[in-house]
Amino acid sequence: MALNNLLATNLIISPIQGPGVNPDLYGNSTQTLEKVISQIIGVLTIVAVIFFAIQIIFAGYNFISAQGDEKKYEAARQSLTNGILGLTIVVVAVGLGSLLATLAGIANPLNLNQLLGNMGL
Repeated sequence: MALNNLLATNLIISPIQGPGVNPDLYGNSTQTLEKVISQIIGVLTIVAVIFFAIQIIFAGYNFISAQGDEKKYEAARQSLTNGILGLTIVVVAVGLGSLLATLAGIANPLNLNQLLGNMGL
């Protein structure tokens, strides 16, 4: 019994070394994933708003340049409808996502650390 205690107290445990990436080397991986996903969603939202705003501007120009041609007028009207509809969908999606996150009690819906911690993971 005394020998076991002696071995247990004198045992020096060194950290395991081996191939691969040290998980703590680059920080917390969920925080990194959270930042990447947040940035991607933010950039895509901005790109979508800019795209649909430009589409609305071009539709207005097509209305002006239609000069009474019924086909050009219909194409411009369809383009304007699509631009407004797309812009509305983007704004509603961002607002609805924020509303659902607030109702669920999530201050930051992309905070993976908090979400995984609340699930016990």
